[in-house]
Amino acid sequence: MKIAVLGGGNGSFAAAGDFALQGHDVRLWRRDARLVMEHRAAGSRVTVKDAKGRHEAQLALVTADIAEAARDAELIVCPAPAFAQHDIARLLAPHLADGQVVFLPPATFGSMIFATAARKTGNLASVTFAETGTLPWLTRKHGPFEAAITVRAKRLPVGVFPEKQADRALEIIARAFPDVIEPCGDALSGALMNAGPIIHPPLIVMNAGPIEHFERWDIHKEGTQASIRRVTDALDAERIAVRQAFGYGAPHFPLAHHYAREGEHWMYGRGSHDRLTDSGDWRERLVLTDHRYMQEDLRLGISFLISAAELAGVATPLAKGFLSIGGAICGEDFMKGGRTLASLGLGGLSRSELKTFLHDGFDS
Repeated sequence: MKIAVLGGGNGSFAAAGDFALQGHDVRLWRRDARLVMEHRAAGSRVTVKDAKGRHEAQLALVTADIAEAARDAELIVCPAPAFAQHDIARLLAPHLADGQVVFLPPATFGSMIFATAARKTGNLASVTFAETGTLPWLTRKHGPFEAAITVRAKRLPVGVFPEKQADRALEIIARAFPDVIEPCGDALSGALMNAGPIIHPPLIVMNAGPIEHFERWDIHKEGTQASIRRVTDALDAERIAVRQAFGYGAPHFPLAHHYAREGEHWMYGRGSHDRLTDSGDWRERLVLTDHRYMQEDLRLGISFLISAAELAGVATPLAKGFLSIGGAICGEDFMKGGRTLASLGLGGLSRSELKTFLHDGFDS
């Protein structure tokens, strides 16, 4: 299968390497032409390191031309941070073609950004957009063309827009992620599976002192204490309440399963938290105000959760508290600069109207 991977970060390199190792025809796009030339000069390969050793993955193409990357691709995967989605969607939109599937792992309802961008350019191609609850890899780049994968996802709940085209989209995505994909309904359901806005805001806010004090800090090891875990579970309860209010059924993938060593498998399976902390890859220098956990998961993810909760009629006191504190840390109003149903162009819809739109798409 021809797959386009968009972005140059940890997730994009893990995706490109893993797909190429599966035998797919992989085209990697990144916007920096100089880095693209360096990658080509190094042979357009990605080294993947995992528990089984080192593997050299040959990419079909490395390019700074997004049209070239997307051309004839059945699947377009964009693991870029949510704050990069508007810009990437704008660049990609004119080049989307009938039958393509755009997969955003995860997305904070970014499927709406990509779908709307295509619409705004006048591109009426029949394209399906999907998103899931986590990045399919616990991964860090160990070099300019090398990705270390600590854990691969075992279960990926995927929501699709428009939902009426879900069967075909899920079949295509499953060819890239065999035996991992689990349908969870429409794109909002997929967005409300996003684990990042639940696990990361308590870690980034409640570890603010150590982050600013220590040169390097493992936010998932020393930064994950019992008190923080209790807060995380309470915040996750707000997310699950929102899902239930919209009528989405179980499984809700409660974050407690991520930390458990027995019981139901979470997205990364059992014991993944221990493997993450044992790897040492997350002991790093963190810039509190600029870190992705703050700017993506808190500013965008929490504001979106609050917006969805307001439409669903669910109270989210913890989410609102984290949004206020995070904004104070960064010196801005995160609700005004965050992501909401209104900012995505859906603010005028009732709950039932939103559900109909998510199923039928723009042509309803």
